[in-house]
Amino acid sequence: MAGGDMKKAPGKTGSGARTLTTRLKTAEGRTISSQRWLQRQLNDPYVTAAKALGYRSRAAFKLKQIHERYKLFRKGMRVLDLGAAPGGWSQIAADLVATSAARPGRVLAVDINPMETLAGVTVLQEDFLSEGAEGRIEVALGGRADAVLSDMAAPATGHRLTDHLRIMALAEAAGVFAAEVLVPGGFFLCKVLQGGSEHDLLTLLKRNFTAVRHVKPEASRSDSAELYVLATGFRGSANRGKAASP
Repeated sequence: MAGGDMKKAPGKTGSGARTLTTRLKTAEGRTISSQRWLQRQLNDPYVTAAKALGYRSRAAFKLKQIHERYKLFRKGMRVLDLGAAPGGWSQIAADLVATSAARPGRVLAVDINPMETLAGVTVLQEDFLSEGAEGRIEVALGGRADAVLSDMAAPATGHRLTDHLRIMALAEAAGVFAAEVLVPGGFFLCKVLQGGSEHDLLTLLKRNFTAVRHVKPEASRSDSAELYVLATGFRGSANRGKAASP
């Protein structure tokens, strides 16, 4: 799974060939927004490819493409996946850090909701913001993390500003938590939304990491405000847990 075979969107064909559009057989009982979502899912090549490859979600391709560009993962790393359900990112990470004799790699999938078991992944039902969660997570992971991932999104309300603020609050919380559990040199990858309100998160990350950049993989839909923030080179304990200044 770690090769360069997904640089082009799955389902595209050469020689100018056109992909047939699948249409809903019936719209009865569905809202307009539901119809649009289902229509998009039916014609999304990444959804089709995820099903064919046994990935839990199309989001698996986003992490795969980011890794192909930045070479983030190594064999033997300890990876913490926050808000991991249904597990697409954990699947990719588990393959990329697959156990070696010299240093066993480990992926810990943490989610507040139950998640089905996944080969090569330890699943922990836990609210990472709850009291004592840091210690429980470190025990389950076998030490501090080399990488912290967060593809979390709060349940949508339909109000754009509210949804933006909620996902940014989660991103900031994940960034603070990453600074508590990462080893020096580790990295943090987190979903955000375009539209402002990133100042506090970026200030926090620039203080704690040597490089911070925005990334939009090909698997992110072009009409989506979704972006990822990649922070590499964690500076270590001197800045551990410091939030952004007001």
